[in-house]
Amino acid sequence: MKKKLGCLHAHYSNIIYMEQSIKGVELVHFVDPGLIYHVSQGEPGLAQKVREQIEWIASCDVDAILITCTNYIALLEEIDFSIPIIKIDEPYFEILCKEQQPQVLLFTNPATVDGTITRLTQYAKQHGKTINATAQVIERSFELVMKGDQRAYNNAIIQTLQHLSVKQMPVSVAQLSMVDAAQQFERAFGQSIHHPLKPLAEAVQKSLLL
Repeated sequence: MKKKLGCLHAHYSNIIYMEQSIKGVELVHFVDPGLIYHVSQGEPGLAQKVREQIEWIASCDVDAILITCTNYIALLEEIDFSIPIIKIDEPYFEILCKEQQPQVLLFTNPATVDGTITRLTQYAKQHGKTINATAQVIERSFELVMKGDQRAYNNAIIQTLQHLSVKQMPVSVAQLSMVDAAQQFERAFGQSIHHPLKPLAEAVQKSLLL
């Protein structure tokens, strides 16, 4: 019988990335775009809301839970669960911490920057690593994907990656919604771009003991 992985997303568009990258596991998806809105408003009591969501997903007979939104993950600090929790950013952070030179982390959603950088800094400190990473937001791009204009969104990301490639610095895209554009850029220009999906499948296999 296949292991069952519950996936908690802030946006439905993340589902396809999980389906494409995680094989041999039954995926059960849960989407709550409302929570990310309340996070951006700085409302109190959100950690309890996330805890309730995790407990609800755990009650659906899943073997582990994957959380694909960094802002969700940031609300889970110091909360213990009886079920394995896979935080999508940690395998990604492990890759970033291996870079010895200054690097750029690209974002399209400004609301995710602070949470991601804070978690990355904490992860590096906990693992005895030093990291020199600069966050850069592609202005007015996230509204494109929210409107469903994926082509324009991808083009905005690819253009920024082309501009940054001249600087010959390691570059990564920090959001799942940016992965498709990063993969297009890699195929077209032969330059590797770090993104959260690259190490994810292996992390899931380890967590589920596959």
